[in-house]
Amino acid sequence: MTSLNKAFSFSHTFVNKRPFTMRHFLSLFLVLLIAASCTNQEKSNPLPRIAIAGLAIESSTFSPATSDVAAFRTREGDDIFSYYPFLDSASADRARAEWFPTLRGHAIPGGIVTREAYEELVGKTLEMLKENLPYDGLFFDIHGAMSVVGLDDPEGDFIIRVREVVGTKTLISTSMDLHGNVSWKLAENTDLITCYRMAPHEDAIESKQRAVENMLDRLESGKGKPAFKAWIPVPILLPGEKTSTRIDPGMSLYAKVDPMTKKEGVIDAAIWIGYAWADEPRNHAVVMVTGDDEKAVTESAEELAQSFWNVRDEFEFVAPVATLEESLDMALSSDKKPFMISDMGDNPTAGGAGDVTWTLTEILKRPEFKSENGPTLIYASIPGPELVEKAIAAGVGGKVEGTAGAAIDDRFAPPVMLNGTVEAIKEGDSAAEVEVVIKVGSVYVIVTKKRKPYHNESDFTDLGLKPREANIVVVKIGYLVPELYDMRADWVMALTPGGVDQDLERLGYKRINRPMYPLDPAMADPELKAKLVPAADKLD
Repeated sequence: MTSLNKAFSFSHTFVNKRPFTMRHFLSLFLVLLIAASCTNQEKSNPLPRIAIAGLAIESSTFSPATSDVAAFRTREGDDIFSYYPFLDSASADRARAEWFPTLRGHAIPGGIVTREAYEELVGKTLEMLKENLPYDGLFFDIHGAMSVVGLDDPEGDFIIRVREVVGTKTLISTSMDLHGNVSWKLAENTDLITCYRMAPHEDAIESKQRAVENMLDRLESGKGKPAFKAWIPVPILLPGEKTSTRIDPGMSLYAKVDPMTKKEGVIDAAIWIGYAWADEPRNHAVVMVTGDDEKAVTESAEELAQSFWNVRDEFEFVAPVATLEESLDMALSSDKKPFMISDMGDNPTAGGAGDVTWTLTEILKRPEFKSENGPTLIYASIPGPELVEKAIAAGVGGKVEGTAGAAIDDRFAPPVMLNGTVEAIKEGDSAAEVEVVIKVGSVYVIVTKKRKPYHNESDFTDLGLKPREANIVVVKIGYLVPELYDMRADWVMALTPGGVDQDLERLGYKRINRPMYPLDPAMADPELKAKLVPAADKLD
């Protein structure tokens, strides 16, 4: 019931139950006047209108793979809410605005995105944005490491095209992965910006919620766009496996971020490691701080940037690192189960093609695994759609022979020949579609119709495998995600070849800004001074 309706209800009761005098008339008039004022206030303060859009992928330019539209899992309209628990129908944040979700696309990291796929997804997003104009705010949910054929800065291009639709007055709040890249163009066209503070990214949803709530707070308070945005490029380019926040210096460095946000006049602060496996000028570390106090914003940004530079030579791999041969020797001599080996060079969650066969080929050469009674090794995984079909035809327990892998990236080894017994068949996986397990000697090879990263214990147990009892588990991954990390009895990261090779010097950068640490270890100290970024509505 509105204030005015309540007042009329009160007046009706008042008039009907008491003798009506001039004093009563004046009292009634005052009540109605106050009610009308409240009603007008209610009408003048409607809920803010907020759109949601974003595309997220990490794509290596050092891989021959490409990513098309089919690589993206897209959510549209109200389906987008299912991705954000803090925006479910019963949430407090959901009730704070009128929401207009458009399209959010997310893909497993892979190769460069085709221009056709990019234009289709961006074009659809823009058309959906046009349907409900105008907007007070827009939640821009991106990764920041998308590479697109013919574009050096896809996320910068994307946000400019969003601005052309929604206008410069709309408050845009951007959420990103800390392995994303923040170009000057992206910094100009967003108003609020934040990124994850943990690697592995256990705080991903928390960070997205922070981006949304920062936006809501600014709209509700009437403060709107922050007065200042400080941006500092830091000439450091490191792989994620060296910058985990589980250990120092990453842990201590990122512990400095939250206190900055508690300063008077600061809204948010963030450190981006950047993405190491793309050869573009924007690929480097960045610090950004937003707020209303120029001194607090610039000093905070400079302190974080200097802190990062000061510890640049302290970053080490988050686990022991060795060649594949050394890794296998270590695992075979260990009595710890499971001994996990990361096949890092072809990690599909960092942008590898996921079908490099070099590691599996080398494993199958080892005499220790030739016998069925040899040490148990689980290999996850290798795509091989034709071999999957053969396995389905043979059935569980049947014999199968055929090749898998190297359909995309055959630079290091050809398709691997597998001759063994079908141990399991599973259909319906959202990523792999179909998975089969083929036992070759004492090696259990997971072969998939489409590439899939294996991060959860259930990924293995659903196939009848017992990873905790296996001698060795080899996964195409860099640092272990939390569930695998907790499962490991021991762990080594193998320096294997692929599109996300951890030996950055072997990649052959040609277009990144130089000098860049650690590629140029003797470089002079950079001038890490904050650059104030103009607001989107103040651009020339």
